[in-house]
Amino acid sequence: MNSAQLTPYLLQSLNMALGSLIQGETSYTNSFDIKVEKEGFYFIPRLPAGYIIDDDLYQKIFLIANASLFPRYTLLKQNSAYFVPLDTKDIHVQRALFFPWKVGISKRLIISDLDQFSDSQVGMSIPIMANLAVDYNKVTSIAIAGNSGSGKSYSLTYFLTMIKPISDLILIDPKFDTPSRWAKVNKVKVIHPEMNRSKSDFVSEINEALSGSLNIINKRQSILYENPDHKFTHLTVVIDEVLAISEGVNKAVKEAFFSLLSQIALLGRATKVHLLLVSQRFDFNTIPVSVREQSNVLIQIGNINSKTVQFLFPDLDPEGIVIPVGKGTGLIQVIDNELPYQVMPLLTPTYYTRKGIL
Repeated sequence: MNSAQLTPYLLQSLNMALGSLIQGETSYTNSFDIKVEKEGFYFIPRLPAGYIIDDDLYQKIFLIANASLFPRYTLLKQNSAYFVPLDTKDIHVQRALFFPWKVGISKRLIISDLDQFSDSQVGMSIPIMANLAVDYNKVTSIAIAGNSGSGKSYSLTYFLTMIKPISDLILIDPKFDTPSRWAKVNKVKVIHPEMNRSKSDFVSEINEALSGSLNIINKRQSILYENPDHKFTHLTVVIDEVLAISEGVNKAVKEAFFSLLSQIALLGRATKVHLLLVSQRFDFNTIPVSVREQSNVLIQIGNINSKTVQFLFPDLDPEGIVIPVGKGTGLIQVIDNELPYQVMPLLTPTYYTRKGIL
């Protein structure tokens, strides 16, 4: 379906559904028009209008158009009305509401051999879905959230395997579970709880490792001061189930843990030091707000509703987003200079790896 065919179809869908919401004003009465482009479509109101052009109208148009276009296109949900200026001298139609889309729907990667797939990748790109990849050079921090049984450990194992060839790793596993088994197979050192040891002692060891990472950042900043083009090896601090670390620990130790996380998140980007954090939720008791705000790859898997997305996507109303059915599905947002900032439906890769890890 080309744009000439798509335009009347979209107009008809909007006219039929919007008519009662905007006092019967339709494209037939020249109250609005649409324009279809490669990146999305424009809703062009003719002003003055007898209806209010606001966030509520934008979200209603999103709901109507998203259902009408699925599965040929996936509209990318905005937190608020997306106004754009139009190149015309006619004051009546000099602005539009823009609805960006991507062609088709999210498609899951099926990987027969994860190690082989990881070794075959070139450069710093990490494939997420069939039509989405992340450039690790542009990643600050990654946050993966989801309820128990949603597939967080499965997703983390994928990221660990993909990141290992391109980054040094500091792996912290408070549950002594899947990440520790992955680390054993892949000969990566892991910090985990041990018998006859207090929780505060364990977190103090974590703080030591985080402090070492912060020292690396400081040394690298000195190098960058002299040579801004210096290339560093990536270093990724991976923490599984952060909530299990920050709960039930001595206050002073917890405050030190939060302080170190914040400094790494804030200072690590230029020096190629990253955080990869996994938790059931990311409220202020789990990590500092500054750490959450510095994360530019946000993943929420499992049950998606206004409550579960409130921490990673505080301004998002997930209504109308078509979430695929199945394990390891949810939402993803990648914030960089190339990909759109919009939240997209996510299907984490299905893969096969060595026995005994998962």
